Amino acid sequence: MKTIKLVVALILFIGLNSCTSDDIEETQESNLIVKKIENLHAPSDVRDYSTGEIISEGITKYFSFSQGTTVAATANWDIAFKGTTIIVNGGVHGSSNAAAAVLVSTFEAVTQAPSDEDFKIDTAIVNAIASGSGNGWYNYNPATHLITPIPGRVIVIRTHDGKYAKMEMLSYYKNQTTTPEDGDDAYLTFNYAYQPNGTKRF
Repeated sequence: MKTIKLVVALILFIGLNSCTSDDIEETQESNLIVKKIENLHAPSDVRDYSTGEIISEGITKYFSFSQGTTVAATANWDIAFKGTTIIVNGGVHGSSNAAAAVLVSTFEAVTQAPSDEDFKIDTAIVNAIASGSGNGWYNYNPATHLITPIPGRVIVIRTHDGKYAKMEMLSYYKNQTTTPEDGDDAYLTFNYAYQPNGTKRF
């Protein structure tokens, strides 16, 4: 009887210890949600550039990574879009602890969220995802007036509830056209990966 109990204990020990850290990480990563969002229309304000006056206000679109879609401003949103501006639900723009880090890398190469100190919140001076040509996710060409995503920029988001997502902006124009016409702007297309289990692994 003692021999049988010893064999059973040995089998259990081997079984428990055969689950390596790689196996655990693979299980964690299998929860990863990867999606492409196309033509999210978030028009910016229309201004009279001679006076700086806003003629008509744009529409801020609030987005939830856990739901994979736009949500109401009163819901648990993570980031929001308006023209080229992206804000987070933290700092001056929100009531949660959402934050962002802009990395110089590729979407595939970012397999883990950075350290907590690398994340920033929106302030009254600058957003976590900085606006302006070359400062955040896009370049503006004054000759052609085209806005294009900067290659090798990945935005990592700490969501409103402390989860993590990464995203890459693909296009600012409707149907990802490279020859936009009037009215084709602010139709945002981007890839994202969201880790719902709370780990930093992508």
